[in-house]
Amino acid sequence: MKKFMLFATILLLSIVLVACGKESTDGEAASDNTDTNDSTEGQAIEKLSIGFVPSRDPEEIITATDPLKDLLKEKLAELGYDVGEIDITVGTNYEAVGEALSAGTTDIGFIPGGTYVLYDDGAEVILTSTRAGLSNDSEDPADWNKNEPTEPTEDQTTSYRAILVAGPSEKGQELAEKVNNGEELTFEDLDGASWNVMSPSSPAGYIYPALWLQENFDKTITDLSKVVQADSYGNAFARLATGQTDVLVTYADARRDYEEAWTTEYAREADIWEETDLIGVMPAIYNDTISVSKNSEVMDDDLKKALQQAFIEIGESDEGKEVIAIYSHEGYQEANDADYDNERKAQEIVQQLGSN
Repeated sequence: MKKFMLFATILLLSIVLVACGKESTDGEAASDNTDTNDSTEGQAIEKLSIGFVPSRDPEEIITATDPLKDLLKEKLAELGYDVGEIDITVGTNYEAVGEALSAGTTDIGFIPGGTYVLYDDGAEVILTSTRAGLSNDSEDPADWNKNEPTEPTEDQTTSYRAILVAGPSEKGQELAEKVNNGEELTFEDLDGASWNVMSPSSPAGYIYPALWLQENFDKTITDLSKVVQADSYGNAFARLATGQTDVLVTYADARRDYEEAWTTEYAREADIWEETDLIGVMPAIYNDTISVSKNSEVMDDDLKKALQQAFIEIGESDEGKEVIAIYSHEGYQEANDADYDNERKAQEIVQQLGSN
């Protein structure tokens, strides 16, 4: 009987120990599973809003950028963010997107440099768009003239230039010869020429040339004696070809876009590279930005870094390139606020012009 009781006691203890061991093991397994789930589950963001400026037809932008929603969700998921909804809107004007970023009602904005510097109290640039570079980029116009024609390169660049092109007129050739001989132009030289400019809101066709005149001669476009405003670059090149104007300001290198028209539509016998030269190169104009709101409820440093990486990778993919082509973007590089200091100077000129 004693032996039976001892055996029963040992058996009962064994059952209890096994049960405790199983409970402990199951508990550890449950704990391990919980840790695993926590580590793989992304940080939840209910909604991200993206605002685009209306540089094209709004409906066209909405249609073209719709695939960006899934592309961005996918990239952010890989980086630990579970985004529920991405809302894309097009502002009624450029200022509306800047104001939405400042107010925090839009989290991310695709905005030009000029809009960014006007709203940098509430917006922060994180990326600059890139485009194909050019074989010429020197600040010395004579370098461009020695290396004509300007050709595209495979390198991506975050900025472009505005240039001052002298045409085949007697005065235009006189200015070009002086530059190619290494002589410095004076304001009197430039004031003696007839200028073709674009509207005062055009960065390459007015604002940056005005900045260049101010920095080099302490003058601006309104100080010039003979200025004609064109409604398109095509008309500006036509006037240059016929000698109605001596110089024009345009983006670099617009001559590539009007090379064929120069000898056909404008009826010149020699090609555009032979008959035109640069006499001025403006400061770099940084490309469009991707900026984020400083007042967004969801934006923090980690999310900014994730967005930088996500958009860079989107810009490297074939599907992503198709989406961002709506803005002529070809990719993205990380940006700094100081990159847009020249734009701030340019905006000061715009404000001065507006107050005159």
